[in-house]
Amino acid sequence: MLTRVHATIALIAFLAAADNTVVAAAAPSVAAEWGLGVTATQGVTVAYLLPFAGLLLAAGPLVDRFGERAALRSGLVVFAVGTAVAASAGGYGLLVAGRVVQGAAAALLVPATLSLVRTRLAVADRARAAAVWTIALALALAAGPAIGGLVAEHLHWSWVFWGTLPVLGLALLVLPEAGPSTARETDVVGLGLAALVMLLATGSLLVLAEGGVLAAPLGACGVLAALWFVARERQSRAPVVPVELARDRVFRSVLVVQALWGLGVTGVCVVTPLVHQRWLGLGPADAALPLVAVAASLILTAPWVSAVVSAVGEARAVAGGLVVVAVGLVGVAAVNEITALWPRLPGLVLVGVGSAFTVPLTTLALNAAGDRLAGAASGLLSAVREFAGALGVAAVAVLAGATAGELAGGYTVALVAAAALQVGAALIAAKVGETARVRTVR
Repeated sequence: MLTRVHATIALIAFLAAADNTVVAAAAPSVAAEWGLGVTATQGVTVAYLLPFAGLLLAAGPLVDRFGERAALRSGLVVFAVGTAVAASAGGYGLLVAGRVVQGAAAALLVPATLSLVRTRLAVADRARAAAVWTIALALALAAGPAIGGLVAEHLHWSWVFWGTLPVLGLALLVLPEAGPSTARETDVVGLGLAALVMLLATGSLLVLAEGGVLAAPLGACGVLAALWFVARERQSRAPVVPVELARDRVFRSVLVVQALWGLGVTGVCVVTPLVHQRWLGLGPADAALPLVAVAASLILTAPWVSAVVSAVGEARAVAGGLVVVAVGLVGVAAVNEITALWPRLPGLVLVGVGSAFTVPLTTLALNAAGDRLAGAASGLLSAVREFAGALGVAAVAVLAGATAGELAGGYTVALVAAAALQVGAALIAAKVGETARVRTVR
């Protein structure tokens, strides 16, 4: 059982993340073939992230009700359908449709996989499973850009999708046996409102990036939908955020930290290959190399995280890691005007090293949730991270223009803003650890 759980965790984590990083590296080639602007190019990524984030909240209760195995099997099949649609797309609309289907499937896969950590593993094995998850994500971050760049440069971008199908087949073969399920009531209206808020918030930013006059009305509708969602949560018998989780200070704080990390780091990383191709004039493969440095440094750092946590505690380890991420982002911003690749690498390495120390946040959140709400907690945790990532990508699209100079300037501003967010996350992370320690003492 332990081997199957670890294999499932590794494959799903790699699949969900690599589909983003591979496509991010290949997206500039799609843009060149079809004559897309910056915002439309970012839309290929957002089309995956937005349904991913929006449906994660609904997926958590489904995992609790039907069990992880059924959710994983269904998600893998739907993901394969979306992959085939995207691979065979002859136009932008069909490609985006395939990406939407992939994102919807990923929304079911991720919480089901994270739920396995809580429901199928002993307490002593959970930290190792979280490390497997993080290392698989890092491998996807390292291999994805390289694969996407090489495929786009030497074959055709459609093969970044066809190549995903064997991974899907392998994941189906190693799924663990069915386990217990926990049925709980679900507020469909609340879930719909949550998804609507995400759609309107991200959509308003993308419209703003194109200079559209509908950005303000969309944003205002998003605020109204958010207020309606909050009112609905207070009255609902089955709120989207279970009362136990909403009242838990550790879980709430972890969500905020995840959001700040995703808003800053994901948005910057997704646009990096595009910046390197249009600003530095690199080919698809070379433009993706810096993200490999981020991932490699994360992978090399991950085995040391548990030792550092044991030595200084979770609060200092996580907060310190986020500060390192901030320093790395500022370092990249400082050399962004230099039209060369190598000066950027030291800062990007620091981003990877610091990000490795966010691992304890996942186990803190799942421990706060308990077995009964593991699926819901996993869905919330992932939804916040992916929604923040989608917002980050859209925000970079707002800052960046269609010309190389504007793109580079917007990228610099995004790097500095992302660094500020990481400092804020570090301060909150320190409080997470203090709260957890007080709870343990009691």
